[in-house]
Amino acid sequence: MQAPMDTRQGRAGRRGRISWALYDWANSSFFAVILTFVFPAYFARQIAADETVGTTLWGNTVGLAGLVIALAAPILGAIADQSGRRKPWLAVLTLGCVLATATLWWVRPGADNVVLFAMLVAGTATVASELAFVFYNAMLPSLTTPDRLGRWSGWAWGLGYAGGIGCLVIALFGFVTADAWFPLPRGELEHVRSTFVLVAAWYAVFALPLFLFTPDAPSQGIAPGRAIRLGLQQLWGSIRRVRRYAVIARFLIARMFFIDGLATIFAFGGVYAAGTFAMDEEQVLLFGIALNVTSGVGAVSFAWIDDWLGSKRTILLSLLGLIVFGTMLLLVESVALFWTFGMILGIFVGPVQAAGRSWLARSAPEHLRNEMFGLFAFSGKATAFVGPLLVGWTTALFDSQRAGMSVIFVLLGIGFVLMLSVPEAEKQ
Repeated sequence: MQAPMDTRQGRAGRRGRISWALYDWANSSFFAVILTFVFPAYFARQIAADETVGTTLWGNTVGLAGLVIALAAPILGAIADQSGRRKPWLAVLTLGCVLATATLWWVRPGADNVVLFAMLVAGTATVASELAFVFYNAMLPSLTTPDRLGRWSGWAWGLGYAGGIGCLVIALFGFVTADAWFPLPRGELEHVRSTFVLVAAWYAVFALPLFLFTPDAPSQGIAPGRAIRLGLQQLWGSIRRVRRYAVIARFLIARMFFIDGLATIFAFGGVYAAGTFAMDEEQVLLFGIALNVTSGVGAVSFAWIDDWLGSKRTILLSLLGLIVFGTMLLLVESVALFWTFGMILGIFVGPVQAAGRSWLARSAPEHLRNEMFGLFAFSGKATAFVGPLLVGWTTALFDSQRAGMSVIFVLLGIGFVLMLSVPEAEKQ
């Protein structure tokens, strides 16, 4: 079943747009529990030999996954431009992430070869979830009018944070706390591992409305083999004609740095809270819930600012907030101040992501939209292995998580400076 387009505007109806935004709600459970707050801390404290080794190995996992995403995303996007439809790609990648996430249930403390198994499965799930967003993001420009792109992008990010909160709340009170709603044996940390299965179910259920109600681009009727050949030719042609898209290239280079910094915050937020401030799984979950609340408020609030001031100014303002309050997190010693500055920092997380998506949605040529969002994913992952690897290596070199995390704000600063030279999207 698929909802028809609004023929008067050539856009999706309200149900189609809401169903599209709900995919952010579904997907954010993976990023909140698996990539940020629960699994990284569980991996570092319960699976790896110690927290320093765990931080290094988790950095390697996220970094290598980012390298795979960087290589695959532009190619898949260009192929999808030739084949037309996006939902089949999105369905396969969503299913891959769901299955890999459910498999994390078997990552048990003390099991033989569990470290390598955990890294392989978590890395596979990460690759699938990130590549799915290439096709999800590319759907946005066809769903609404250009003057409302910022709002729908921001609202979707805000809904995503709400989904992260919902999943974290159920994980915490349903499985992790001492008086959990669904008490499980704790001998092999089943109460923590069950949250990984929760994420898989959450993702699968709430992704369904997009496939049922959001209209897809029509098929071009091109055979898969020919679509691959034409997609590779298209990508190579765009690279050769990069001067034609010089402004987009400058934006993607700037984004390469600040998204790498932001992604590294996500990858190591739970690890840092657990290692430096001795938070247990329950405390990390509570922090994650609170951080998602402020992040959701920021994403929704800045959605109007995006349409009012423009995507570029929204990105710069948000990066400045991340740098200032993120630096405070590295300097404070008390848990109370860590919570305070962490909550303020959360306000600026969502707008960076949402405004970047709306900038490209306004700027990308329609016939190259999938490819451009593939390059958008590439810009987020081409150096994505650098941030986590640098954090891991710096942590190991100085035997300090604070020293390792300082790398993040260098990357954000470089992105801020480069973004200054990028014009607003409506000036393209």
